[in-house]
Amino acid sequence: MMLLKTEKARQELMPGVRSLSLRERSLLLLADGKPLHELQAMYHGVGRQIVDDLMRAGYLQPAGPELCDQVPAAAMPSVVLAPHAPLRSLAGTRMYLFDICERMFARRNPQLADQYHAALRDARDRWSMLDVGEAMLEEVGYLAGAERADAIRERMAQLLPLDAPALSH
Repeated sequence: MMLLKTEKARQELMPGVRSLSLRERSLLLLADGKPLHELQAMYHGVGRQIVDDLMRAGYLQPAGPELCDQVPAAAMPSVVLAPHAPLRSLAGTRMYLFDICERMFARRNPQLADQYHAALRDARDRWSMLDVGEAMLEEVGYLAGAERADAIRERMAQLLPLDAPALSH
């Protein structure tokens, strides 16, 4: 079964709206046109509970044959991506930065992680988000070395929309 975002989900994903957790929001970003079993397998199986909660709360709905006739074409995914093709978006890049923040700083320096989380939440446009990303990469370079920072920078370049500038060294 395929799942689709509802209008409530699209509202939640708009800038400045934050009523769901980071995991719930990231799952919502990926939800349109994804098979149910793929979403449920996310987060080492915790995705099953998240999907159930999002469906109960009205953020996701099944895209069965009877529903597809009722769903506006604009809500259906317009492009089918190759299985490993990156989804280029600032929202996806932001989620990646949140993930890097958790992995690199949450255990080592919780205060720094909190600062970067707040900075990413407050970054309302492309430039401010990229500034936070560059500051994080500088810190990653100190903690894990230039090679690790470069690897993260390369992955971010794959996630950024084509019209957004890449992060510099």
